[in-house]
Amino acid sequence: MNKNSSNIMPLAPNTSNKRETVCIFGTGDFGRALGHKMIQSGYAVVYGSRSTQISNLIPKDAEVLSHAEAAQKAAIIIIAIQRQHYNFLIPLAEVLHGKVLVDISNNLKLNQYPESNAEYLAQLLPGSRVVKAFNTVSAWALQSGTLDASRQVFVCGDDVEAKQMVMNIVRALSLTPLDKGSLLAAQEIENYPLQLFPIWKFPIFLSLGLTAFFFFYCLALDVIYTYIYEKNNFSFFIAITIPNRVCPVMALILLALVYLPGIFAAIIQLYRGTKYRRFPDWLDKWMLCRKQLGLIGLAFASLHVVFTLVTPMRAFVSWRTSKGIISQVLNNRTEPLSHTNAWISDSYLALGILGFFLFVLLGITSLPSVSNNVNWREFRFVQSKLGYLALILCTAHTLVYGGKWFLSPSAYKWYLPNIYMLSLVVPCAVLVVKFVLILPCVDKPLTQIRQGWERNPKHSEQSNYIINKSAV
Repeated sequence: MNKNSSNIMPLAPNTSNKRETVCIFGTGDFGRALGHKMIQSGYAVVYGSRSTQISNLIPKDAEVLSHAEAAQKAAIIIIAIQRQHYNFLIPLAEVLHGKVLVDISNNLKLNQYPESNAEYLAQLLPGSRVVKAFNTVSAWALQSGTLDASRQVFVCGDDVEAKQMVMNIVRALSLTPLDKGSLLAAQEIENYPLQLFPIWKFPIFLSLGLTAFFFFYCLALDVIYTYIYEKNNFSFFIAITIPNRVCPVMALILLALVYLPGIFAAIIQLYRGTKYRRFPDWLDKWMLCRKQLGLIGLAFASLHVVFTLVTPMRAFVSWRTSKGIISQVLNNRTEPLSHTNAWISDSYLALGILGFFLFVLLGITSLPSVSNNVNWREFRFVQSKLGYLALILCTAHTLVYGGKWFLSPSAYKWYLPNIYMLSLVVPCAVLVVKFVLILPCVDKPLTQIRQGWERNPKHSEQSNYIINKSAV
């Protein structure tokens, strides 16, 4: 029985492109959105529902039948219901025997059950072929045409043919399937949507920790020290002045931390004389989050630009400028232009502008939509060569601006160095070691190691022998 409902979306496909029939158990938000998308892609869709009454929410040209009737019309059945309602499928075991069941459910928290929902479904219906898919795609993404959302769909299952059938549907919906292997991977796939920025955790916590440290460091030197020893209340520095000192420091340090793990990796490979041994776990994790560290650094650099642009509008700056003018008038003298200061001012501004431009370029090329359209050599040129150039320019920008305080005793309040001195430690160390690594006497053996040469091949042969023996 055909239940055609009125819908404002013209979803009727061209009959020449008609594909096989797909059954969907469940008429919730995701089930309806998936049905819309499938009909647009040329599939015939039949819904299995407790109620077969006409509803204007059901996609046009879709059938609504009882679960048993709907299951008989399709070889692929998408289970768009929650795990706690799976028991109603048990009486349908005979009808669902040999069918491909696509589990799309998610849980409310990580590792909520001992086994994944897909594995639980396979235990309930051992005669069916269960595949996990579509749980990482939202109803909104399907309705918006996936233009503003992730196109990747994780797929796993024990039956290769069933997986291939599901992946064909994924491709037909203009999505990208990613085969994650057997059904054992289902729990990992179900946990994925519940993780809050898993790759961003370390960069965010590190950035928050460093930001808090530098903020209170500046607060102690610029506000508390001044109030105690000079009797000046500069507490309003908390709003703009201190953030405008913390942001460039954070941007420079995070940019240096993007390239520091590469330095460690090169040193470790030179020490070991081979590239066929794994890096330490901490270094592996660090290298995997370099993109996130760089993007957070770019955010701090952008905030620094904004804070700097609004500086002339501040009342404190206007007061200090007018005070200087009145002082010159009362003393009947004019301060001559210092060409040295003019060169220093223009130089550090020019270096900052160029460094920020390259920083933005690094951020743009790290976006998947851009990086997917360049080859590896182009990507490496931007991220490595131009990246180090950005680090050099930003370090020089800080050196020109804050280098004068290294030899100034007044800069060491409570015998502590100025924040700009601290910000130069990591980037200068990275640049110095990188300079050593590109010397021909060091770069040549490092290049040979990365091309497969080994200083002690016997160690590698023994390792391979042990691995092969354990595999047998």
